[in-house]
Amino acid sequence: MAVAADRTKDRAATIRPASVVDGVYDNIYERLMSLEIAPRARIPIDVIARDLNVSQTPVREALSRLEREGLVRKEHLIGYSAAPQLTRKQFDDLYTFRLLLEPEGARLAALNMTPDSLKLLEDAAADMGHGEPPVDRTSRYSRFARADAYFHDAILKIAGNDVIRFTLFNQHVHLHIFRLMFHTRVTQEALGEHESLLAAFRAGDPPAAEAAMREHILRSRDRLLSAFE
Repeated sequence: MAVAADRTKDRAATIRPASVVDGVYDNIYERLMSLEIAPRARIPIDVIARDLNVSQTPVREALSRLEREGLVRKEHLIGYSAAPQLTRKQFDDLYTFRLLLEPEGARLAALNMTPDSLKLLEDAAADMGHGEPPVDRTSRYSRFARADAYFHDAILKIAGNDVIRFTLFNQHVHLHIFRLMFHTRVTQEALGEHESLLAAFRAGDPPAAEAAMREHILRSRDRLLSAFE
C-alpha cells in the first residue's frame, strides 16, 4: 500500500534548509509511529519529496536513518517500506528479553547513581511529561516514544554494562513497542511508573529500582496485549 500523494497543507509545511534532513526524518517518523504509514506499506521517495516540497536527497538520507533504527526496510528493486508490525510471538519474546536485562540494569544504575546522573534522568522524565508544546496528538505520541527510549537508554548508560545497553538498543525495542498502539493511556501510565523508578534512584535503593523496573515492564506488556486481540 503506497503512501497517499496528497496530504493536508499542515503535513507538507516547508522545512527550513538548515534542518531539512531532520525535518523529513521527523515527519516520516511520526507517520510511522502513529501508523499513518501502515506496517509493510511502501514509502515512495518521490511521493514523500513532493509531499514535503523537498528534493529526493534528504528523503533518502532520512529513510536510511530510519532503516538503521529498524523502522523501515529496503529491498532491492522495490525500495523502502514500513517495517512489519510485531507478531504476538515477537512481542512475547521482546518482553521476556526486557525482563531478563532491564531490571538488572536498573539495579546497577541505582548502585552507580550520582547527583548529576539523577538530574539527567529527572530532566528526561520531566520532558516526557511536559516538554515543548506538540503540534498535534501524533507528534506528541511520537515524541514521547523517542523520549521514553532515551530515558531507558540513559538508565542503562548509568548502569555501566555496555553489553546490556547496546544489546537492547540494537533491538530498537521501544520504537517497535510504541508502534503497537497509538493511545494516550500508554503514555500517562508510563509516566507514573517512571516516577516510581526515580523514587528508588533518589533513595539509593538498588532492590527497589530492580522491582520498579520489573513492574514497569510487566504493566507495559499488559497495556499492549489488546493490540493482538
